[in-house]
Amino acid sequence: MLLYLFITGLSFLFFKTLPLKPLPPWACEMRLLSPWFWKELSFFTISKLTKKSFSIFFLSPFPSKMSLKRKPLSLSAKVENVEEEDTPEMSVLDLPELVLECILERLPPDALFRMTGVCTSLRERCRSDHLWEKHMKQKWGRVIGPAAYREWQWHIASKTDLVDVKQGKQKGLMRILSLGWPFSWIRSRVDDHSQQRCSLPADSVMSWYLALETGRFWFPAQVYNRENGHVGFMLSCYDAEISYDPCTDTFQARYPPHGRRAVAIENGVPWERLRAPPIETPPHDLHMSDCLNELQPGDHIEIQWRRNKEFPYGWWYGVVGHLESCDGNENYCLCHNSDTVVLEFNQYTHGSRWRCTNISRRDHREEGNEADGFYGGIRKLRTKEEISTWKRLWPTEVLE
Repeated sequence: MLLYLFITGLSFLFFKTLPLKPLPPWACEMRLLSPWFWKELSFFTISKLTKKSFSIFFLSPFPSKMSLKRKPLSLSAKVENVEEEDTPEMSVLDLPELVLECILERLPPDALFRMTGVCTSLRERCRSDHLWEKHMKQKWGRVIGPAAYREWQWHIASKTDLVDVKQGKQKGLMRILSLGWPFSWIRSRVDDHSQQRCSLPADSVMSWYLALETGRFWFPAQVYNRENGHVGFMLSCYDAEISYDPCTDTFQARYPPHGRRAVAIENGVPWERLRAPPIETPPHDLHMSDCLNELQPGDHIEIQWRRNKEFPYGWWYGVVGHLESCDGNENYCLCHNSDTVVLEFNQYTHGSRWRCTNISRRDHREEGNEADGFYGGIRKLRTKEEISTWKRLWPTEVLE
């Protein structure tokens, strides 16, 4: 109220200095307007007027000598001006659609991101999902799986719910502020702010790529030789939540708590020790083996193993071996017809209790005890890439 009186008085003093003239016939009709209109008009008119006055009298440079004569243009200058007007400038947007699309497809992610700030047309083009899907597959395809995609969908949904709650609070705040300020002015400020925040669609591939690249998004993956290659986890692969560190081009891994053990955190995990979960079995659930009938000596496998019932499963690398009654001769081997399957873990020395175990081909479930741990489901490795990854991680020394 005090501000209103001050502005009204200031406008009275300002207009008092002007010469008085008879009022036009429409002046009497202006008195019918509401006081709110005059309040808003006087505030913004005076503020703009004072800003202009200050800029004119204090910020504008005054030349010492002013000349009103117009210099004639030379003939050469006139010819250059005509040539410039006749030859319009070439823009990237003037290229054919196919050419422009090929250029954008060959840009690296950082250049494609910078192109979104050039203009509105290029911003819409450079945010297209088909451009970012290629970059997503090239860089993140090895570590991103269906579980990470579901986590991203949940992340988007939670952000959407949070935005809805904030918008509800803003609406309540706007009702309160509208009692003392013009509603149209407040509404325009809030709308401008929300448009700036929501300019990039949350469910776009570009948003997902940027969330991964900046390390703001934690997603599920599996880590080979967890905890910096601890001897107790050699040639194993465990579930974890990971986040990318763009400064070191490595990852931070958080392993879930189990038993009395708290959350374990490992920094500096390289790309070579990560993979997307090959199957959808949660770490605490038993995987239902579907390859038992086709296992034979020489096959490469992964088997679930955990220390006790409170621990999550990890996947351990092994090979199918021969029975004790078989001499290993391929011409006379009948191990593939037996109900017993021998699993060997050759990273351990002969005589170690971890070197070998037997499972039932017909009715295999979780087998083991508290001393030697529990063996769970089995999956057969069918690609050379999976097998070569395990061989690349082979320990330099034989384990006890």
